[in-house]
Amino acid sequence: MSRNLTHFCLLILISLLPGMAESADNVKILRRGNGVEPESLDPHRARAVETLNIMRDLYEGLTRHAVDGSIVPGVAQSWNLSDNGKRYTFTMRDEARWSNGEPVTAGDFVFALRRAINPTTASPYAKVLDIIENAKSILAGEAKPESLGVRVSESGQLIIRLDSPAAHLLQVLALPIAFPVHENTMARVGSRFARPEHSVTNGAYQLEAWQVHGYIRLKKNPHYWNHDEVPIDTVLYYPVADENAELSRFRAGELDLTFTLPARRVAWARDNLAQALHLTPYLGTYFYGFNLTRPPFKDQPGLRRALSLVIDRKVLTEKVLNTGDVPAWSWVPPGISGYQSARLEYADWDLTKKLAEAQKLYTAAGYSPDNPLQLELRFNTGDNHRRIALAIAAMWRQKLGIETTLINEEWKVFIQNRRQQQITQVYRSSWIGDYNDPWTFAEVMHSKHGINDFGYNNNDYNNLLRIAAMQTDSAERNRILQRAEAKMLNDHPVIPLFFYVSKHLVSPRVGGWVDNPLDVHLSQYLYLKD
Repeated sequence: MSRNLTHFCLLILISLLPGMAESADNVKILRRGNGVEPESLDPHRARAVETLNIMRDLYEGLTRHAVDGSIVPGVAQSWNLSDNGKRYTFTMRDEARWSNGEPVTAGDFVFALRRAINPTTASPYAKVLDIIENAKSILAGEAKPESLGVRVSESGQLIIRLDSPAAHLLQVLALPIAFPVHENTMARVGSRFARPEHSVTNGAYQLEAWQVHGYIRLKKNPHYWNHDEVPIDTVLYYPVADENAELSRFRAGELDLTFTLPARRVAWARDNLAQALHLTPYLGTYFYGFNLTRPPFKDQPGLRRALSLVIDRKVLTEKVLNTGDVPAWSWVPPGISGYQSARLEYADWDLTKKLAEAQKLYTAAGYSPDNPLQLELRFNTGDNHRRIALAIAAMWRQKLGIETTLINEEWKVFIQNRRQQQITQVYRSSWIGDYNDPWTFAEVMHSKHGINDFGYNNNDYNNLLRIAAMQTDSAERNRILQRAEAKMLNDHPVIPLFFYVSKHLVSPRVGGWVDNPLDVHLSQYLYLKD
């Protein structure tokens, strides 16, 4: 092969594998598998875990997650809480900067929080901010975003006023929904502010390139206040929706971290990649959601209960998955300090009793072997999702005679269909706790929550959450939330299937990785070993 041809081939290879050229200059590059393609790089419109991973690298809130998942100061170097627990005063870091070198101010957070709560932003996470004064009225369209209980003091501090005490506020402020956005850039380019050519961020990294279905490349932000403590220069996020393909890329040395691991390969990984394998319990529930706005599940709690009763969760976790996931008989996972989850009342029934009850309810709903329920079960692309769907469809058919059509959809189409509620009947989903508190699970089921795609609306449940939000006694608050969880479970808007165990492969060349129950791993805490 001639020298010119060799040079040409190398240029082609470098263009296909971003980061190889930088490696020649000893730039430290971290390559992360990251599931599906992000739906948006606007922090206030992000909803998927894959997108939140990137947002935490690009932006930083008043607080942030430490390497172990706990909450530590972010852009705010300190804060004070009033005696009544309803007013926080945040002192900003003088050294906090945007990626263009401009200071990050309290006013940036006022602008961003007003934008996040504004109904026109259509943020799926806006509901988590309704603890701030006037937020509920703004979300309902009854007040202007400018009335939100946030302001800048004369000394440049940020003041946040709450409707009632909220112990989880500091955890909420570490979420992308509470991240600042650069006001001048938005005024100039509008929604294009999240594109690489316009992006101005305040986190440890800034957006350098986004090749859809290829990669997202971040480079270290030279103006980040803690820049000197960020070891890795470049982070490449690769959207790899197929878990098997992601595993192959890790084994080929193309990835340093995987987003997950195929269930069928966990046992193999224990034997062959033990040093790289990380299996950790964390706050996540895998469930099936019903579309409660349309037949056949609208106003049919008995039918929904029947479908839940005949699912053998032990077989699902031990035979189909076999990855350490735990059968779910509640909505809130175990492990939240001070909280005891409510349980489905039939959790401890034997299989015979469950089947008899399910068949009775199925018949009462108008179905029989001669008139079987025909339903569509949707799931997004993924080997594990397909295997779970096949197993559950078989259980429904064997126990009740239900005829299930499986529909596999690409992530963005899947999410769009869920939100529109026009064609979905049953669909797979999951909820990963944003913070270590039962509220992060309870609020998802509120009728006004932006991610309540199933259309659950129970006034008693909403009222219990309202009462819980006003409690200053944490034990009483947890008891009220437990009552709310029990009421919701009795309505069966969802079928909890199992509690997650996070599954990652981490290359031995990566240091700084710490397993934690939130499964949050900011790139700024990682380093590459020589």
